[in-house]
Amino acid sequence: MKSDPKAAHLAETLAHDAPLITCRFDPKGLYIFATAEDRSVIRWELATGKKTVLKAHDSWVGSLAFSPDGATLVTGGYDDTLIWWPVAAEKPEPIRKVKAHNGWIRALAVSPDGKLLASGGNDRIAKIWNFADGTPVREMPGHELDIYSALFHPAGKFLLTGDLMGKVIQWDLATGKLARTFESKDLHHYDGGQQVHFGGVRGLALSPDGKHLVAGGLHKATNPLGSVHEPLVVRFDWETQKILKSHVSNDIKGGVVWGLAMHPDGHLIACSGGSGGGTLLFWGPADEKPFHQFKLPNTAREMHLHPDGLRVATAHHDRKLRITRLEAKAPDKPTEKPKT
Repeated sequence: MKSDPKAAHLAETLAHDAPLITCRFDPKGLYIFATAEDRSVIRWELATGKKTVLKAHDSWVGSLAFSPDGATLVTGGYDDTLIWWPVAAEKPEPIRKVKAHNGWIRALAVSPDGKLLASGGNDRIAKIWNFADGTPVREMPGHELDIYSALFHPAGKFLLTGDLMGKVIQWDLATGKLARTFESKDLHHYDGGQQVHFGGVRGLALSPDGKHLVAGGLHKATNPLGSVHEPLVVRFDWETQKILKSHVSNDIKGGVVWGLAMHPDGHLIACSGGSGGGTLLFWGPADEKPFHQFKLPNTAREMHLHPDGLRVATAHHDRKLRITRLEAKAPDKPTEKPKT
């Protein structure tokens, strides 16, 4: 059944005991994983709803990444630690732990061939690890402020990392050198009165044809600490690095883009969360305003698109994991009239 964002509807709600932070479907689409403020990682089996809680971090877990074959999960914590887990084990236990950064780990990504793991966070250094054994491969300093997001290019030659300054650095994996920088000043705000940098690249995605790079976050931050800001996604031309379009919302005054996905059908999906609640936003490539906004029941903190392209998971502050379906509901079967 084809994706239809305008027919989006809540299909399932899964509960935990603490507010949720982030979420990811595994590559095979069998499980949904989330993290929570009780320092746990939660795994739900989609077919049965069976819940399993994984605990090994000493702080919140802010990022999740899988091997392409779906066998292994890596979690990145605010305790500076990376932990490898078996995805489908009955009672998962850590495979290995690596003290990876000096400060919070905020971003993880796995290379298309599954050989490399990238990480970044508050120490402003992008790091590459051997996925198979957790040994360090390379460190790449160059960001001025904290790294918030990471994405490997599908061709496997580049890593993209986005930071609090609204910059996306394209790294050459063969040399570890900075290749190019994509800049969006609108994704960064400095408030002199509150003395805070605010905004940043909270999510990254590439279009299916590789022609566009999108970076999500916020803009119009007139009162950052008071949550007065609006969601924003900036679309770049991959070849020229020029900004093609700024995607904005329909009047969300307290929102941040916490997750992005380029749908195989060509539209862009983003999740906005903040004082304005939670909303899924959908844009076509040339749209400034969304062609559809789907209001969620509670503040959303992250989203992820299922491999089938029909389900979107969102992690919420009210301790719920919600799954929204994008296909039209099947019509009710007509009641057969009794024969006379």
